[in-house]
Amino acid sequence: MSTQANSVQDRRSVWLCTILLVAACVSASLVFACATPFAAFAVLAAAVLPLRPALITIGLVWAVNQVIGFGILDYPRDFNAAAWGLGIGLAALVTTAAAAGIFSRFARWSSLAVYPFALVACFAIYEIVMLAMTPMLGGIESFSLEIVGHLAFVNAVWLAGLVVAYELVRRVDGLVPRHAPGDRSR
Repeated sequence: MSTQANSVQDRRSVWLCTILLVAACVSASLVFACATPFAAFAVLAAAVLPLRPALITIGLVWAVNQVIGFGILDYPRDFNAAAWGLGIGLAALVTTAAAAGIFSRFARWSSLAVYPFALVACFAIYEIVMLAMTPMLGGIESFSLEIVGHLAFVNAVWLAGLVVAYELVRRVDGLVPRHAPGDRSR
């Protein structure tokens, strides 16, 4: 395949992943409000995109989540809510970078084997970043075993659905080529 054809396919991959994740974010934000599955989103973005486009995509997804939260769901417009919003963005970006590292490190493995491992690691990283903010912002009660367990389940379900949706759309007329996770040569 020529360099120009690779470039077109790469743009298709970025657009497909971005559109899928933004649509998923809109749905998750409206249904789950502040429990948007950013770890699942980060894992899919890191699995199918090079690091920079994955970070940009997750940044866009976070921005959409914040617009919905503050614009539609009427989140409080105070320092604490804004700080939590920024913390969520930071956690999502750190999680995306970690996921990219995991997919790169295990590039020889089947993506089906890497997805669950990446999700467990990334969910833990996301929760640790969020937990680190509680001494300054409060909210430690949100880290009970029951709540964290529920969020882990929600992230697992979302990731499974996102992978299936991405693969189905990708396979329609070969819209996006198959790349091994962690293949950053694109």
